[in-house]
Amino acid sequence: MEEDKKLYPMQFCTLRDEYKWGYEEFKLADLGYRDSLVREGWLMGNSISEIMDMYLDRVVGDNVFEYYGRQFPLSVKNICVNGSLPLQVCPDDSLAFERYDFLGKDKVWYVVSCGSNAAIKLGFKTDTDASRVYESCLDGTIDKLLNTVAPYPGQVLRIAPGTPHAALGEINIVEVSESSPLDFCMFGWGQEVSEEQFDPALSLVDALEFIDYRAFKASDSPLAFKSSKLELKDPLHVYSQAEGNFSLYTCLKGSADIRIEVFGQNVDYRLNAMETLLLPSECYDYYLLPLEQGTCLVESSVDRDDRDPYINPDVASSLPEDEE
Repeated sequence: MEEDKKLYPMQFCTLRDEYKWGYEEFKLADLGYRDSLVREGWLMGNSISEIMDMYLDRVVGDNVFEYYGRQFPLSVKNICVNGSLPLQVCPDDSLAFERYDFLGKDKVWYVVSCGSNAAIKLGFKTDTDASRVYESCLDGTIDKLLNTVAPYPGQVLRIAPGTPHAALGEINIVEVSESSPLDFCMFGWGQEVSEEQFDPALSLVDALEFIDYRAFKASDSPLAFKSSKLELKDPLHVYSQAEGNFSLYTCLKGSADIRIEVFGQNVDYRLNAMETLLLPSECYDYYLLPLEQGTCLVESSVDRDDRDPYINPDVASSLPEDEE
């Protein structure tokens, strides 16, 4: 790798894992046991962890690097279910740091397509407790406690830490989450749970401590990152130098070109359906060009500025009065 070259928009080789319930494809992962390789360009064949080691804040921006260090902070995967995705739950950052020395796992699910038999399990119907949940997971009656959501294409679901979740039937989901391996399996729906997907050390008993046992309602806590759908009808000029941050684009449907100027010439990077492209923080001035009607992208990034206003008076003086 050459340190003095400017970084460019990167796509990564897909990492696919097959399971009895379907398959999942990591589009971008920096998890150690899953480490995405750059697909094209002069960085081709290098992993995202190697790129982070070499280029540091040039990839993610100053604030993000100061908070996350050398780990790329987000993961993107396509979950294609044709069966029963095991019921799982993830801890928040605080517990994950303290117990496991990892990030927690805040998630967003984007429903791409689904069959008439599809269902998403998300939290509980009514308030419950650890004892009842534990016994229900053991005797196979946990579904009676779970809240069921009817999915539809285009649906967006925030899955906050502590919320049990699963997908059943035929459903295709794009998941954007914090980079963390901390998925705790609660229930496998009567099928053998693969150790490749769930670490046996992350047990149901351990998860009981951080599960949210309240009746499900949409979380009003801040998402640990930024992620939103972008219906791309017309060319869009993005100029983000002031943020000094990276951007991830995942195409849910249609296709688009990301156009960026390189040495005085425009270069287009194609983004097809179910592909993800990383725009490093050095790529702050570019165009998003839809190539098909109905093109829809997911735009994701991280906005971390954890400076303490009590330590830094310059920060405090810039806050609105109701935030000081």
